[in-house]
Amino acid sequence: MSVALRNAQRVVPVRRAPLRRAVCILRAALGAARFDVGVICAGNGLMRRLNGAYRQCPQPTDVLSFPFHRLTAGELPRPRCRDEYNLGDIFLGVEYIHEQCRHSGEDLDGVLAATAAHGLCHLLGYQHNTESEWQQMYRKEAEILEELNRLTGARLRPLTAGLF
Repeated sequence: MSVALRNAQRVVPVRRAPLRRAVCILRAALGAARFDVGVICAGNGLMRRLNGAYRQCPQPTDVLSFPFHRLTAGELPRPRCRDEYNLGDIFLGVEYIHEQCRHSGEDLDGVLAATAAHGLCHLLGYQHNTESEWQQMYRKEAEILEELNRLTGARLRPLTAGLF
């Protein structure tokens, strides 16, 4: 199925091909290669509006996920028709992530891929509100990033490292 990638910001240049490839690998590592996913690269303004509207926190952030299905962590959707072969949408706060990378010295492409992994896990029901949820999500992120690292030679770590 497809990865629909849209760059909705103009502040930070985004290399689409590596990001699309990473999302395809991560989606396959989750066992969800047959499902569509939308990835929107957003600036601080859009992320601020979305974060305010959906999380009552009107400030920019790195990632917001909007699942198509309500799932328990690790569960795959059970579509009844073609239109339900959709995981949902991930908004990557590219401008916010770029600012963080400038301060940390990390590679933007790598952090975008790790952030997409985090967003994909959220689309499949993983959360990190409690320590046990965090442990489960951290393990899944580490597992799929290990596969991405193996195939690309990267050395990416889960976004949730050190959260608890």
